[in-house]
Amino acid sequence: MKIFIKTKLYVLFLLVTSGNVCAQEKDIEVFGNLVEEQTSQPVPYATIVLKDNTNNKIITGTTTDDNGKFRITSSKTDFYIEISFMGYRTKTITEFSVSNAMVNLGTINLVPDNQALDEAVITGEVSKTVFKLDKRVFNVGKDISSTGASALEVLNNVPSVNVNIEGEVSLRGKSGVQILINGKPSVLADQSSNALGTITADMIESIEVITNPSAKYEASGTAGILNIILKKEENKGWNGSISANTGTPDNHSLGISLNRRTEDFNLFAQLGAGYRSLPQDNKAFNRNLTNKEVVFSEGTAYRNEGFFNLTLGTDYHIDELNVLTLSGNLAYEIEDQPSETNFRFFNSENELVTSWLRDETTEATNPKWQYELNYKKQFKNKEDHTLQLSALGTFFGKEQSSQFKNTTISGTDTTTDQQTDTNFQQADYTFKVDYTNPLSDVYTVETGVQYVMNDVGNDYEVRDLTQGEYIVNEALTNNFEYDQKVLGIYATGAYEKEKWGIKAGLRLENTQLNTLLTNTEEFNDQNFTDFFPTLHTSYKIDDYFSLQAGYSKRIFRPRLWDLNPFFNIRNNFNVRKGNPDLQPEYTDSYELTSIYKIGKASLSSSLYHSHTTDVVERVSTFEDNVTFTTPENIGTNASFGFETNGKYSPNKWLTLTGDFNLNYFDRKGSFLEQTFDFSGNRWSSKLGSKIGFPADIDLELTGNYQSGYKTVQGKLTGFAFLDIGVRKKIFKGKAIVNLGVRDLFESQISERFVSEPTFETYDFGRRGRFITFGISYGFGKGEAMTYSGGRRR
Repeated sequence: MKIFIKTKLYVLFLLVTSGNVCAQEKDIEVFGNLVEEQTSQPVPYATIVLKDNTNNKIITGTTTDDNGKFRITSSKTDFYIEISFMGYRTKTITEFSVSNAMVNLGTINLVPDNQALDEAVITGEVSKTVFKLDKRVFNVGKDISSTGASALEVLNNVPSVNVNIEGEVSLRGKSGVQILINGKPSVLADQSSNALGTITADMIESIEVITNPSAKYEASGTAGILNIILKKEENKGWNGSISANTGTPDNHSLGISLNRRTEDFNLFAQLGAGYRSLPQDNKAFNRNLTNKEVVFSEGTAYRNEGFFNLTLGTDYHIDELNVLTLSGNLAYEIEDQPSETNFRFFNSENELVTSWLRDETTEATNPKWQYELNYKKQFKNKEDHTLQLSALGTFFGKEQSSQFKNTTISGTDTTTDQQTDTNFQQADYTFKVDYTNPLSDVYTVETGVQYVMNDVGNDYEVRDLTQGEYIVNEALTNNFEYDQKVLGIYATGAYEKEKWGIKAGLRLENTQLNTLLTNTEEFNDQNFTDFFPTLHTSYKIDDYFSLQAGYSKRIFRPRLWDLNPFFNIRNNFNVRKGNPDLQPEYTDSYELTSIYKIGKASLSSSLYHSHTTDVVERVSTFEDNVTFTTPENIGTNASFGFETNGKYSPNKWLTLTGDFNLNYFDRKGSFLEQTFDFSGNRWSSKLGSKIGFPADIDLELTGNYQSGYKTVQGKLTGFAFLDIGVRKKIFKGKAIVNLGVRDLFESQISERFVSEPTFETYDFGRRGRFITFGISYGFGKGEAMTYSGGRRR
């Protein structure tokens, strides 16, 4: 810090005195190149000062350019040279030679000042969580930002957040989390593309965890919001990183990230390509309790994907107060989905009647694109006084064809071959205006409007092999059109002082939803308007203990696949389909959270309660030994929960993290004259450790457990799994080698039981063990990164 103040005084003095320095005919020119000793990387913007040998006063000075070079002229000859930069030891040069009125200092090495560096980064060394009025802010410290991890891995370090092997993000065990970048939707935040994996840990300033969102955010989704705040990068010039990954099952990718900063522009590009395979083992049985017949199925399905992903964008700083951002993402995927399922049918005497193999060959191409246009104006009176306009557009298409071939192994031939074709197109558009005005140091108002349009078409055709010819099955064929428009308007007001604050808001949303089955002319039109109030408060008792409380009303709108009544026929005995008459569910959410420190440990605990009406549940019915699973609105759910998480770093080489969530629920409801009143609980825990070894080697162990719990018709079983990661830095941190093992013991499974008076069903699924190996290298001023293939549809 002393070096930093000293440097500022030098620069100020130079600005005052430089006008009095006059060039002479015998001026001496001093020049050289400044680099960091350990990495040989240029040191830009360091201060170069010439001082008088007699009185140590400054004669003149300058700073290094983007490449660490400098050139300075002096009319005096009796001087010495002093070089300084925050975080490095000040270097004094007293011996040099003058030749032809020039002093060539060549390459000069700056040595890091460990004490100064400790002072500079001590507050950010370990990642920690702090409170704001309506959010928890996870500040990314050097314990994570220096690891070269991707944004997905950083999210997995945030308390309450979990990222599974496919890159799906959940909050408090619930999926459907909305991810924002700097407070707005972004092409980089799309979980269905590869873009999120290209954000590296060193780019992230903090992550805001919003489990009870204020009225500023759209009311849909009950899981919450994760807002990734990127650093205001100050490194000018080129930054870049390239990575290569391989693994088993097939998980191969190449990725490159480029960034070029100038005074007015920030240009960025990310390019990735790869291939991966996602096998899944499946088992199921349908038991007819009326006639004692049973159908067993067992097999393995693959999802092989080749993908290409390109992101381009620029930030244009019109001036100090206005920034325009334009970015786009283009992706193309080629899918191959082979599967083989073995079916066996037993009669009431438990005798095998028939068995057969059902082979699927599916091919698909998926074009995708996104664009983002954002304008942000900052007003002169206050930094937080802003106006932001944004537009986001996305498109996803799928051209898919499938061939299902049945081969009888024993018994009678009771099945037929089938073909399907799917033409799917989805376009989404979001337009948003946000205005924030801090009226004073304690009062802030926000207001804004958002308009979202979703337009989807799904043309689906099934053909059955009949007497050697494929004939269209009219009962299973149709074109489903889905059109939804949501207009939202909000206003909030906040009062916040150092220790206490309160924030209240109200959001109004109008929803227009239209669905149409074109072949049968079945339609469902909905138009409704809702008010969503929010209230948040926080109180800081001292530096070691704070409290936060909040209330919000939320909505879950049925998604496309919840409404589409047509289904995949991979397994004709276990059919899932949508319900076009499904209604939205509403949730009132209450939360009380505390954050506190005990020695070297930081802990956060929450008590929460939610009450949901018209709960959307997947309900199974049974007909002719076939299970049909459909989402339905069933009653209410009152949920009470406790969550605690923490981090403990007893020393520099060991960090321990933990997360525990216990949820009790009470269900009330009925469906098809059957009462679904019951209560139960579910809990989850996550324990992690990061161990630092010599030679820049880090070992990470993360254990997860998800308990089983009751459902409206049966139960889901629990499971535990362990992930391991080893990271080694080489070439003084410019390159990183990673080895990861996900689900070491292949214990991450999905088991669902349904038990009804007339039938029983069982479903089992398992992804298996994933092993990945990657290497990445940072060039220019970039740092090594990890490129992730991300989760695709």
